[in-house]
Amino acid sequence: MAPSNWGLFFILFLFLFLYPANSQTCSSRKFSNNNLYSQCSDLPSLSAFLHWTYDSSNSSLSVAFVANPPESNGWIAWAINPTSTGMVGSQALVAYLDAGVPVVKTYDVTSYGSIKPSKLSFEVWDTAAELSGGQMMMFAKLKVPTAATTLNQVWQVGPSVDGTNLVVHEFQPANLNSKGTLALSGGEVTNNGGGEIDSRTMRKNIHGVLNAVSWGFLFPTGIVMARYLRVFPSADPAWFYLHISCQISAYAIGVAGWGTGMKLGSESEGFEFSDHRNIGISLFVLATLQMSAFFLRPKKDHKYRKYWNVYHHSVGYSILILGIINVFKGINMLNPDHKWKSAYVGVIAMVGAIAVVLEAFTWVVVLKRKSSNQSTKPFDTESRQ
Repeated sequence: MAPSNWGLFFILFLFLFLYPANSQTCSSRKFSNNNLYSQCSDLPSLSAFLHWTYDSSNSSLSVAFVANPPESNGWIAWAINPTSTGMVGSQALVAYLDAGVPVVKTYDVTSYGSIKPSKLSFEVWDTAAELSGGQMMMFAKLKVPTAATTLNQVWQVGPSVDGTNLVVHEFQPANLNSKGTLALSGGEVTNNGGGEIDSRTMRKNIHGVLNAVSWGFLFPTGIVMARYLRVFPSADPAWFYLHISCQISAYAIGVAGWGTGMKLGSESEGFEFSDHRNIGISLFVLATLQMSAFFLRPKKDHKYRKYWNVYHHSVGYSILILGIINVFKGINMLNPDHKWKSAYVGVIAMVGAIAVVLEAFTWVVVLKRKSSNQSTKPFDTESRQ
């Protein structure tokens, strides 16, 4: 079979394998405990389902929530938020495996910090959970406010449980968009946070692009220019102005990216990516010092010029290494399509390959000049006076 036919066969097999799961709807669901519900909805994210029956005579709500935990030891959660539309303030029912047995715990989510089991602000009874075919089902009955017609609901899935503490879920659009309004008497579940999520996702993407261009590409390119172009006499003084222009542009874009990152961090109370944040702050400080040092540069023949060179090169290479590391950390956090990570790897690999070729060429030039008794220092990226 030709390679293209193998690819077509694999895609067809994958489609046939996944289609039954993706075509399942809440209306086709049957529960092993024979529970019946008057309403059901295919929730708009995380491939989750909700079944419910509302009894207005005693303001009670019977629910069954179905979702796929992202890991075999993961958790699923469904919550009511009496005060707002987000996760903070929600009264959550959480199901997970405890010693291999599905259990349901209640969590009063007062913040995004440590989330531990606690009593809810309303009465809950008849809780139970089941696991079947990788899907977890959670059942409960609860008291809702008298005469309520709608509820703010939130649902979520997470990777694992540490004791009784929930390990934080992912921050993909599907996770951030898992909230809406539930009409107790029936009707479609409406999503009430799409605009905010789309805006936040866009700001995350802008933050990622700015920093990838700045710390991850322009700064390394500027260093390559300074290190190798000055070997060519015809490139003097052009190499210096190219180097300065590249680094100043990188700094300006990097500051914008750093600012958006700090803003995003302030809006994500309780969730801290400390390594990424700390490296970002370090990059901002080092780059600011590097820009400031330009105005304190001694002349070429000054006795302190060699110490300035050591400082300048050390800080520059520190920015180079930390910048690339932090870009990869950011990519792993955003988890975009694989093609974006591959594209960045390709660009950095190209810059690295160019540097390797120029390194070899520079040594050839140096050795030839030495053999001609010419004195030069190709690796001393002296700036012009």
